[in-house]
Amino acid sequence: MSPVIKKKRNKFTLPSKYLLLILSGVCVALMLVTFKTDLFEGPLRAVAGYVVVPFQKGIASVGGYLYDRAEEMGQLKEVLAENQALKDQVDALTMENAQLQQDKYELTSLRELYEIDKATSEYEKTGARVIASDSSNWFYSFVIDKGSDDGIQVDMNVLAGSGLAGRVVSVGPNYARVVSIIADNANVYGTILSTSENLMVSGDLQSVMSDGVIRFEQLYDKENKVSEGDKVVTSNISNKYLPGIPIGFISSISTSYNNMTKYGYITPAVDFQHIQEVLVIMELKQQVTQEKHSMDKE
Repeated sequence: MSPVIKKKRNKFTLPSKYLLLILSGVCVALMLVTFKTDLFEGPLRAVAGYVVVPFQKGIASVGGYLYDRAEEMGQLKEVLAENQALKDQVDALTMENAQLQQDKYELTSLRELYEIDKATSEYEKTGARVIASDSSNWFYSFVIDKGSDDGIQVDMNVLAGSGLAGRVVSVGPNYARVVSIIADNANVYGTILSTSENLMVSGDLQSVMSDGVIRFEQLYDKENKVSEGDKVVTSNISNKYLPGIPIGFISSISTSYNNMTKYGYITPAVDFQHIQEVLVIMELKQQVTQEKHSMDKE
């Protein structure tokens, strides 16, 4: 039995160019009818009222939103530009303020050196700048930018701030190392300026770091004339330090267990946390002593 073969019907198709021509004709006819008559005016207006107007409102809303966002973006760019300008101005003012603070500190330091220079005017001095220090915030040992080429010698006294900073312990051609009086192995004979009583000032780095003071001992004060606030200067009996250089002020005083001597602490005349410029006395204690003996003999 042979299978039944169904024949497919041929579908009617209209070429695209004819379809486009027909649609164009319909559009032209509708346009003519629209312009020449008011046949579709009422229905079209009704359709526009329900379709076109809401669409226009939507477009208007979107357009308004986009316009507002564009305005906000423009304002934001202006604000960001102003903010950056203000940041730049703040940075510039911060740098200027830091420079002014630095200049102020240096001016104060130089004024202090000027005052100590006047107070020790009998000694010849040279200025120097600190170029290195030990790994600490405290200048118990530091290096200055002048050495043997500038006439610097070992044991020359070094001034900073308002008083004695230390002495030169080693010298190179263009540098010198200074050990300050707060170093643990430093000892300075001092004198109470008001009573002429001698004492021993001993370096005490821990006391300086914790309380900002250095220790003294071996003070003979049977009549209790020494009190807090008395000024301490270097003594004539010191073999390395020239006499009359300010060391500091008595901050506390106590009686030793043997009731014969007193000890306590001194607030140093130098800020050993901030030393930048120093004065080096260009004379040695031995030289000054010899010169004095020679003058006495004459």
